[in-house]
Amino acid sequence: DVQLQASGGGLVQAGGSLKLTCAASGRTLDDFTIGWFRQAPGKEREGLSSIYFNDGRTLLVGSAKGRFTISRDKANNTVYLEMNSLKPEDTAVYSCAAYLGRGPYLTTVLYDYWGKGTLVTVSS
Repeated sequence: DVQLQASGGGLVQAGGSLKLTCAASGRTLDDFTIGWFRQAPGKEREGLSSIYFNDGRTLLVGSAKGRFTISRDKANNTVYLEMNSLKPEDTAVYSCAAYLGRGPYLTTVLYDYWGKGTLVTVSS
């Protein structure tokens, strides 16, 4: 099995940037699709972006488009989410997840492996 750990969250002012890291252990992320999701208080989980680790194909949806970038580091078995122009409404717990299979898709039910999230707070 693969274990995932998200990190890099924190407090940032509106307009600032953060880079989140999803570190994997247990096995290589080859053949996995990795996604980033967030959940704000009182709201449903929202998919943001995913990447097929083998070839680096990416998907960005909704509020992630134009501001967020997903990337991977094969040597370090890690996926990143770089977030720019952050807004107070981006405040949420951000989590990474993975499923074994081609992608990239963001359909939540596909994802079998979830890591603990990291809190991002954007102040106005």
